[in-house]
Amino acid sequence: MKKQHLVMIGNGMAGVRTLEELIKLAPDLYDITVFGAEPHPNYNRILLSPVLAGEQTLDEIVLNDWSWYTEHGITLHAGYTVTDVNRAGRTVHAVNAAGEKISAPYDRLLMATGSNPFILPVPGHDLPGVLAYRDIADTQAMIDAAGKYRNAVVIGGGLLGLEAANGLMKRGMNVTVVHVAPTLMERQLDNTAGHMLQQSLEERGMRFLIGAQTQELVAGPDGRVTAVKFKDGSEAPAELVVMAVGIRPNTALAEKMRLHVNRGIVVSDTMQTVTDGRIYAVGECAAHRGIAYGLVAPLFEQGKVVANHLAEFGIGRYQGSLTSTKLKVTGIDLFSAGDFQGGEDTEEIVLSDPFGGVYKKLVIKGDKLVGACLYGDTVDGSWYFKLLREGRSVADIRERLMFGESNIGDTGHEGHNKAAAMADSDEVCGCNGVTKGTICKAIKDKGLFTLEEVRKHTKASASCGSCTGLVEQLLMFTAGGDYSASPRTKAMCGCTEHGHQAVRDAIRDNHLLTVQDVMRSLNWQTPDGCPSCRPALNYYLISTWPKEAQDDPQSRFINERSHANIQKDGTYSVVPRMWGGETNASELRRIADVVDKYAIPTVKVTGGQRIDLLGVKKEDLVGVWQDLGMPSGHAYAKALRTVKTCVGSEWCRMGTQDSTQMGKDLERALWRMYAPHKVKLAVSGCPRNCAESGIKDVGVIGVDSGWEIYVGGNGGIKTEVAHFLVKLKTAAEVLEYSGAFLQLYREEGWYLERTVHYIGRVGLDYVKKRILDDAEGRRALWERLQFALDGEPDPWFQFEQARVDVRQFQPVATAQAAQAGVLVTGK
Repeated sequence: MKKQHLVMIGNGMAGVRTLEELIKLAPDLYDITVFGAEPHPNYNRILLSPVLAGEQTLDEIVLNDWSWYTEHGITLHAGYTVTDVNRAGRTVHAVNAAGEKISAPYDRLLMATGSNPFILPVPGHDLPGVLAYRDIADTQAMIDAAGKYRNAVVIGGGLLGLEAANGLMKRGMNVTVVHVAPTLMERQLDNTAGHMLQQSLEERGMRFLIGAQTQELVAGPDGRVTAVKFKDGSEAPAELVVMAVGIRPNTALAEKMRLHVNRGIVVSDTMQTVTDGRIYAVGECAAHRGIAYGLVAPLFEQGKVVANHLAEFGIGRYQGSLTSTKLKVTGIDLFSAGDFQGGEDTEEIVLSDPFGGVYKKLVIKGDKLVGACLYGDTVDGSWYFKLLREGRSVADIRERLMFGESNIGDTGHEGHNKAAAMADSDEVCGCNGVTKGTICKAIKDKGLFTLEEVRKHTKASASCGSCTGLVEQLLMFTAGGDYSASPRTKAMCGCTEHGHQAVRDAIRDNHLLTVQDVMRSLNWQTPDGCPSCRPALNYYLISTWPKEAQDDPQSRFINERSHANIQKDGTYSVVPRMWGGETNASELRRIADVVDKYAIPTVKVTGGQRIDLLGVKKEDLVGVWQDLGMPSGHAYAKALRTVKTCVGSEWCRMGTQDSTQMGKDLERALWRMYAPHKVKLAVSGCPRNCAESGIKDVGVIGVDSGWEIYVGGNGGIKTEVAHFLVKLKTAAEVLEYSGAFLQLYREEGWYLERTVHYIGRVGLDYVKKRILDDAEGRRALWERLQFALDGEPDPWFQFEQARVDVRQFQPVATAQAAQAGVLVTGK
């Protein structure tokens, strides 16, 4: 049987969910082609906010990776924009950024073009620095701007605007939210809840201009936006302006195709366009019975109906959705459903505890619950929504209704009781329409053990995440396992099914010494590996078999191959090492002379107490280092970066220990130490902790009777306080215990795993057992580290031993001539 051609325009959540449902029903009915304007596979747009805040990476929010399309025979044209559809000839035409054009025929066409962010048409809206917040490109542009500028204005106090503001605050920007309505999130919250939300966010440092009307975006001398001007004449400084004032269905292509458009692409109950029965529309671009939905759950319901019809079952009908909103805005739980504003012929039951941060409002009409608004405590949101959808009378439970499901009958709603009390037909995940029965059956039948596995097999909690707690409860009483654990095996990358630990074990057990040996031994699916696995394999080899396995420079990241940090303009930064942050007149003179000689434009003192020379040309790197005559600071590497110190007892009247000397001793003992990720140390001479030892991978704090060691701190976007490990008396003990911990991390940590995450994975008790309880094992770890570091070359002074290809530092013409065997004289 010849397959029909299905073409989908758009590669977002609603469209791809439709394909997933279709593949379940009729996996061999269509040849499927997808056109996506973004150069990415399908990802969870809802989770862009955690990416902006630095809590997740782009890889972690991908829903269907590249391999998924291949596995299901789907042709994905990522980065292609559909420009025209010939309905008479049933052909789709598209073009990419390079101007390359392609076409595809269709028997059925699925429009999943989503929506466009609304940009206020005020003067200056097209200035550099003015962004919407809709996709990965917008998110990355905001992250880049946060690294260079201080002041941001977010226009719009809805969910998206507040999440954008929160993310930019976490990136270190001063953020002002401009909202024209009297209260925040007025579509999801009533006035009281909106005011409570504003007060809570103000306490966290977010600033608001409520009722302000934007008149103009003002350009600075460089042409970039510099301020937002309001109708009352006031201004707010802004080098970044984020528009989050709403979305509109993306119907431009549909209008060009002469499909009927009215607040979206008008569709029937079968989600077919009313103009052309061969064409379906799903998601935010579709208008069903006059409504274009913007929440995930209705869009996924639409997808099931479309899949049903495309599979030629023809029995599905979409009759609209009763929606609820359960959100977590910057850590604050919110829920609303139905007519939560209330009004004529309605009654309101209200519980308000501003001090406790809890507000609940239930709206009743004719003995039926018709609306609910919850702030701070949303545990009963799903139950209220169930009552609202069922339309049952609440007259018999009216007195206890406000106090939640736990007060109806004798079952609790916390821990196992809540999950156990639910009927199998009760919905757990509203976004994806997943019931308790579906989740429990998957857990039992497939032997699921972790939250991530449940998400993969059922989609529960994979969208907005608000039902995560309930899914965890189901796992606890169904599987009886550690529901919060990481997957038992997560592949390193798409080249292999093996996880990091399996690879590390194989290298040690089989005495593997080269990247190629590992790939052959473990049946790597991609012969040469990829940029994700090759650096990891190279590190595992040299850390497991020092002096035997040879470092492979071509398996390192570009910065480590060049032994310098590449900057945004293509130049490099040079950071010489200063032991413990201490320098002298001779080093400073050499630095000054190098800056003059090579016309280095910027000299910057770093947070790690060193001097950074920024703007060095690649061909000058060798000369700069030779003239400096100082060791490499490894500022570019997955290695020991710095040992930060205070002046300690040598100078400070508060100091109890000589922290500067301790820091220098540690740095000299550990420098050139490669690790799974960057490593930072600090030594403070007293508990006042001026060197910020409490947020370092290893922190050492001087006390009257000796030293305290802390491990696993992190001062990044998400600050983690280090764990107390041990109290010691002598400097020699500090070296041994610190070195043993770092060697344990070097030998057992997974590539790109910081010490905080390593400890989180193996447990602090395990670390203490290996370092504190096993003296012989601790000394062995310390000795193995010293053996590994002994004779490790400085890449800028021992080119051959460090296997540095110096040709990369030659000007292009010189390098080409050298390769051709031509003698080039002069500089």
